[in-house]
Amino acid sequence: MRRRRAWVSLLALLVVGAGGSFAVPSEPEPLPLLANGGSWASGRTDDAPGRDAARAWLDSGTVPGLAPQREVVERALLDLRALTRPNGAVAAGPTGPWAYAWPRDNAFVAVAYAVTGHADDAWRVLRFFVRAQLDDGGFDARYTLDGSGVPDNRPRQTDGAGWLLWAIDAVRRETGQPVPADLRALRDRAVARVLALTAAGRQLPPASPDYWEVPERRVTLGTVAPLAASLEAAARSYAAEGDPVRSHASATAAAGLRSVIRDRFGPAYERHGDRGGLDAGAAMLLPPFASSADPAVLAAVRGYAEQAVRPAGGLAPGVAWKSDGVSWTPETALVAYTAAVSGDRALATRWRDWLAAHATGWGSLPEKVLPDGRPAGPAPLAWTAALFVLIEAELAAL
Repeated sequence: MRRRRAWVSLLALLVVGAGGSFAVPSEPEPLPLLANGGSWASGRTDDAPGRDAARAWLDSGTVPGLAPQREVVERALLDLRALTRPNGAVAAGPTGPWAYAWPRDNAFVAVAYAVTGHADDAWRVLRFFVRAQLDDGGFDARYTLDGSGVPDNRPRQTDGAGWLLWAIDAVRRETGQPVPADLRALRDRAVARVLALTAAGRQLPPASPDYWEVPERRVTLGTVAPLAASLEAAARSYAAEGDPVRSHASATAAAGLRSVIRDRFGPAYERHGDRGGLDAGAAMLLPPFASSADPAVLAAVRGYAEQAVRPAGGLAPGVAWKSDGVSWTPETALVAYTAAVSGDRALATRWRDWLAAHATGWGSLPEKVLPDGRPAGPAPLAWTAALFVLIEAELAAL
């Protein structure tokens, strides 16, 4: 998952003594706490000018949904605004190890801004990565909010390029505006990177950490699914610009990669194909990240949503995730979002309502929910807040 899970989980402590070695079971990990209080953004909104500016910003766009969910959407949008820096960097959370900008989180925030009428903010969030993009067209796992670089030597995450490409096209379609020149250059380099990693759609990319934020020896569905979505998005974007050559090349590569995914991950669509258990990566193969819903993928997502339920009612990142009873809100929201886009109002509403019911006392959506229903981790979490906005926007359109 994200930065909150240790990179290596020790199941036992090896003790070496005169008589040899033996395994001593480790102590259970303590449950996470709420990482911040409701005053995290008070400096922006507690004074009258701050409140007036926030209200004016909300009124300049739209707040989808009806009460009581509308109030949660409003809070989520205000949280996203407070997490967004003037340079476009969006902090994944208010404090600590979450106060960095991930391409994945920022991509969803940009789309949430676009669907609620905040086009300038959407493009600004994506523009943050113009200077951050690496020479080979890819991106690091996360960046400092001032844009000066990366905070540590965390391995790169291949899905970042995929999510940004998907978001660029989604913002283009939602706003009706052409892709700005600087983001066209970012897009072209990122597309070249994805094509190189996948041999133009003929092979899976190398293994990479994904949204679980752990090292991987085998490529995951959470890495390759966004790359397929990105090539389809690029094809649409190029077609809209009257570039049939690059549109065709991207579309052909996307179709090829979809075929490779079916061969290597289907029909079970587990995390590593035929092993690793079902996880939220399967939802990344559904609309809006794909043009249509494959019945086998739908079955995998339903299986994941049934098998990964935790005591408080939300979902773990995957069926094989550690058995600590903690629900994770971004994965739960991702299932709700794809259900809403696919027209499954009942499923989307079920998870939407669960998310709303587990907001903090000040209204923000947390990263985690403990077995007893208490929120934990940072609150808000940008990815979850953005997804909640997108869920409600889709449900309002049904």
